[in-house]
Amino acid sequence: MTLRDIFQQVSLNPNFLLLFLLSIPLVTFLISIWQDPNTPPQQSNTRYLYSGLAYLACIPGIFAVTLNVYLFLFERQSVWDMNLVTQLLPILTMVATLMLIKRQIPFEFVPNFGKLSGFMTLLVAMMGIMWFVDRLKIYAITFVPFQYIAIGFIGLLLMIRFGWSKMF
Repeated sequence: MTLRDIFQQVSLNPNFLLLFLLSIPLVTFLISIWQDPNTPPQQSNTRYLYSGLAYLACIPGIFAVTLNVYLFLFERQSVWDMNLVTQLLPILTMVATLMLIKRQIPFEFVPNFGKLSGFMTLLVAMMGIMWFVDRLKIYAITFVPFQYIAIGFIGLLLMIRFGWSKMF
C-alpha cells in the first residue's frame, strides 16, 4: 500500500478523518470552558491535556504543510486540485487548536511544546535543501559566486542543527 492509496481511501470515505480532525478543537474548547480561571498556568493539570491535544493537532497539521509544500514546489500541483480534507483541514485544525490553547495558557507552560517548533524548523530546513538541490543546474553555479552558495548551505545546516537541538 502506498501513500497515494491511503489518500485515495481517505478521500473515498473521509468520515473518520473529519470526525478526528473536528473533535480536537472541540475537545480543546470544552476543556477551556471547564478549566478553573483562577488556577495559575504552571499549576494547572490541564496543561498536560493541552500538550496531548497540541500533538494530536500539530502532527497531522505539520504533515499537511510539508505535503502541500512538496506537492506545490516539486510536483507542481495546481491549487484547484487540492484535497480539502487531507490537505487543508489538518492545517485549519492545527491553527484553531493552537489558538484555543494560547487563549488559556502560554505555550511555555505546555509540556514539550518546544519540540514541535524544533521539528518544524528541521522540516523547513530539509525542504529548503531539497528545493535547492532540485533547482540546481550546473550552469547556474558558474553565475553565482561560490561564497553565496557556501553561506546558504551553512545557514541551512545551522537551521537543521538548531531544529534538531530543539527537538531533543
